[in-house]
Amino acid sequence: MSLDDLVTQLRHALGDPLEAIVLYGSAASGEQVAGRSDVNVMVVARLYHMATLHTLGPTMRAWQEAGNPPVLMLTRDEWLGSADIFPMEYADLLERHRVLHGALPLDGVRVRTADLRLQVEQEAMGKLLRLRRGIMVAGDDLAAQQELLRASVSSLLVIFRGVLRLHGTVPPRDAQQVVDAVATLAGFAAAPFRSALALRAGMAEASADTTMVLDGYVHGMAALVTYLDRFAPPATPDR
Repeated sequence: MSLDDLVTQLRHALGDPLEAIVLYGSAASGEQVAGRSDVNVMVVARLYHMATLHTLGPTMRAWQEAGNPPVLMLTRDEWLGSADIFPMEYADLLERHRVLHGALPLDGVRVRTADLRLQVEQEAMGKLLRLRRGIMVAGDDLAAQQELLRASVSSLLVIFRGVLRLHGTVPPRDAQQVVDAVATLAGFAAAPFRSALALRAGMAEASADTTMVLDGYVHGMAALVTYLDRFAPPATPDR
């Protein structure tokens, strides 16, 4: 199923309550890695009837079977009222999105620095814990270690962009620049994260060095968690 197919079927099924279909993330900003980056879609509607959700079942299954993540479906009220609990995702979406149909309601939608600071630290800590579990599961399997790095780097970039926003900085589009900037702020080596980016882009092969890269990767995340725990946001107006 193509993106155009998805939009057509969503419009047909949702009808008048549909307000917006939005592409967000790397696919919206032209940063996606072909065959590796997710195509993220959000739908905003005034309401969702149960019968409509059942009707959309085959569409959503076909979309996911094509290798795409599930479509995010929010009501208008949910979209307008959730920036405080998902500030990191909202900040990312607001900066990198493309409206495919309708108009995205934006009145009153803003990301508060205090909310963002708490979620960024929470997500960074959660990512560190999941990485440690993943390392135990992967063991000495270099291919599994490589997949762990490849699979985690996209979500890490969302966290890293959140770190830069805490400093009042608009994150650069280039992923390596994001990594370098956060590594400088938090005082960890950028090289392991650059290696993970290369793996995601298909520009590196599995080797014995993967274990060393993963070690530096986890140490970098631990340093970031410590940095965020001690971080006090600068006194700037909420966005």
